Amino acid sequence: MKQPLVEVKNLKKYFPIKKGIFSRTVNHVKAVDGLDFTIFKGETLGLVGESGCGKSTTGRTILQLLQPTEGEVLYEGTNLVGMNPGELRKLRREMQMIFQDPYASLDPRMTVGEIIAEPIIIHGLAHGKERDRRVEELLNVVGLSSYHAKRYAHEFSGGQRQRIGIARALALDPKLIVADEPVSALDVSIQSQVINLLQDLQEQFQLTYLFIAHDLSVVRHISDRIGVMYLGRIVELADKHELFNSPKHPYTKALLSAVPIPNPLVKKERIVLQGDVPSPANPPSGCTFHPRCSECMAICKTEKPILKEVNGQYIACHLYN
Repeated sequence: MKQPLVEVKNLKKYFPIKKGIFSRTVNHVKAVDGLDFTIFKGETLGLVGESGCGKSTTGRTILQLLQPTEGEVLYEGTNLVGMNPGELRKLRREMQMIFQDPYASLDPRMTVGEIIAEPIIIHGLAHGKERDRRVEELLNVVGLSSYHAKRYAHEFSGGQRQRIGIARALALDPKLIVADEPVSALDVSIQSQVINLLQDLQEQFQLTYLFIAHDLSVVRHISDRIGVMYLGRIVELADKHELFNSPKHPYTKALLSAVPIPNPLVKKERIVLQGDVPSPANPPSGCTFHPRCSECMAICKTEKPILKEVNGQYIACHLYN
């Protein structure tokens, strides 16, 4: 039986909208609006959806980089929400993040060696020559050389910078890594190298990934299960083969129909959604997807569907509820 590493329960993150000279809160942007899912030990859970659906906010909220508005994040049974900073600091060694932009996530004033050594110093894991040896070891693990430690981030390409970010994430021997669109800023040829590196590292160090992306082909390659997000909520969660071969939710079907096929002779029916994504500050009532859904029913406009299991797939849709 699979052991859960992270359990997310009714997770919400609202950002206040303030107006006037007194900065009164007049509304909230509902970036994450009630998520429920589990990440099992050793697996890669992919999280996909349109830009602005709350994927990155979900990852940052799980790691407590953003404080949740409501809900629970259980890490090996321990609720991280509301935990005091001292206790949380001890657990931070086991949870790390790879950021989307390798140009912005590395301090330009520090050498690569200093960047990778910083978390080791903060947590007091190694000193002097032992720390230098650890930095060299990490550089070798991600496909760089020991002499790169004395260079600065601006001297590297985008792919190399992301490898430095991965080395920094590995410095504390974490169990969970949240990868926030780690290859979206890279060339396609470099993307495959970084994805293969992440898979090799997962096998070598028994890592668990939450892999956030909007490129469905990348997510399909690296993930074990995939969750599809729309406007702050998960609308479908399933094994990657089941999701791609038999999507259930109308939004998932539309999303997958947009994936290009690398064969000009094969024709594919394209599902074109009408209208724009509603504002998370003023989401539609009931099912948030109903204004764009071709299969909308009366109940969809008034009642919010819950995520329920249907033949091994979790779907939030009144067609199956």
